[in-house]
Amino acid sequence: MCGIVGVLSKAPVNQLIYDALLLLQHRGQDAAGIVTMTGTKCFMHKARGMVRDVFRTRNMRALPGHVGLGQVRYPTAGNAYSEEEAQPFYVNAPYGIVLVHNGNLTNATALKAELFEVDRRHINTESDTEVLINVLAHELELAARDLPLEPAQVFAAVSAVHRRVKGSYAVIALIAGHGLLAFRDPFGIRPLCFGRGEGGDVMVASESVALEGTGHPLERDLAPGEAVFIDLAGGVHARQCAEKPSLNPCMFEYVYLARPDSVLDGISVYQARLNLGETLAQRVISTMPPSEIDVVIPIPESSRPSAMQLAWRIGKPYREGFVKNRYVGRTFIMPGQAVRKRSVRQKLNAIGVEFKGRNVLLVDDSIVRGTTSKEIVQMAREAGARKVYMASAAPPVRHPNVYGIDMPSRGELIAAGRSIEEVRAFIGADALIYQDVEAMKRVVHALNPKLAGFEASCFDGRYITGDISEADFAAIEQQRRSQPEGDEGAVERTRLALQGAAEERA
Repeated sequence: MCGIVGVLSKAPVNQLIYDALLLLQHRGQDAAGIVTMTGTKCFMHKARGMVRDVFRTRNMRALPGHVGLGQVRYPTAGNAYSEEEAQPFYVNAPYGIVLVHNGNLTNATALKAELFEVDRRHINTESDTEVLINVLAHELELAARDLPLEPAQVFAAVSAVHRRVKGSYAVIALIAGHGLLAFRDPFGIRPLCFGRGEGGDVMVASESVALEGTGHPLERDLAPGEAVFIDLAGGVHARQCAEKPSLNPCMFEYVYLARPDSVLDGISVYQARLNLGETLAQRVISTMPPSEIDVVIPIPESSRPSAMQLAWRIGKPYREGFVKNRYVGRTFIMPGQAVRKRSVRQKLNAIGVEFKGRNVLLVDDSIVRGTTSKEIVQMAREAGARKVYMASAAPPVRHPNVYGIDMPSRGELIAAGRSIEEVRAFIGADALIYQDVEAMKRVVHALNPKLAGFEASCFDGRYITGDISEADFAAIEQQRRSQPEGDEGAVERTRLALQGAAEERA
């Protein structure tokens, strides 16, 4: 999961891209980068850290131009500690292409070998984004050979990319001297949308909040498999480039990843979370008498809408029982389990008066590794709770995710191979209630019946691209085991870089 943005304007775009990246900061806190273009010359700055730390006044002054793109990184492939793998990526031929990518390629290893042996292109990092930009560059070179670069050639190249690349990918690319290209994988797993400003600006971004927050009202989402090419005059050209597109957005976007004020593929994220709270309330009522619950308390931030709806439905008071330190990064996306464990109590502090002598129902958006839930249950007990119940607005996460969420190893998933009772015992709760998989799909799908379905593999084990095997899981787990955690200094720098983050999804 990363946040990406591209913009073409009549005015300088450096500040505009910076502002959009701040609005997408929740999608990635590991690194940030911006590229702008004047004529055919590109200007780039990228580094590890938060947006506000990566870009200083001197960096912004060195990013001139009326067209550009940017990314905030959340590493799911490659090396989380490598500054070399921060995006954007650049290749000098053909034309000069700069690219940012949100998602995860499932056939990156095979493509890397194919690029070297057949296409004669060398990949120098472990990043699947470098693989993707080289595939696009090769296909663009073939499509535009001996021809002027027109939208037709660009779309032909994207069609070829779809035929070769597997997995999830929302992409924005800058083609030097020609314009801005955006496209989405044939299943529409990762989000991508665009809007226009009053002055004719065109912006493409991962979430609608980045558009609306910078004065570019949402026009529409890119369809799965669709490519949009924005020429330097501001003309917008669009074409479906996939043979069998099918809209199946990632369910985890609605459960956790996206900001609640975003609208993804016609679905309000906030309303989706309210609906999840409604069905979760039904699960609670069928599991235990609401009379045993004194108060409903959310675990900030994503679970608040679900917790509010649940509390209203079961007729119990909703209270804020935890105060969040907004200047510590999200534990879920921090590289390294050791850093994740240490940061839980830095992030949250219990308000004792809301717990003392009460039976509390804690509501979280999901339970992935279980370590955070265990700490929070213990915090509630230390604050004086008589009984601590836990409810998850998402079903058990039992399967690895291969499409761009940082939970691919089965050994890291608390619900993988364990019963709900075993998970309850691990986190130390008096009761544990999970969302139902089919109910989750039904209530979110009701918000946009035009969707074909959802990519919900971490919940139901169905991998929509159809190319995932047991060998792939083994390879992913081996890659994770071989990843460096970094020395103590690197871990501390990560922690410090994450401090001072803007408010997450509030």
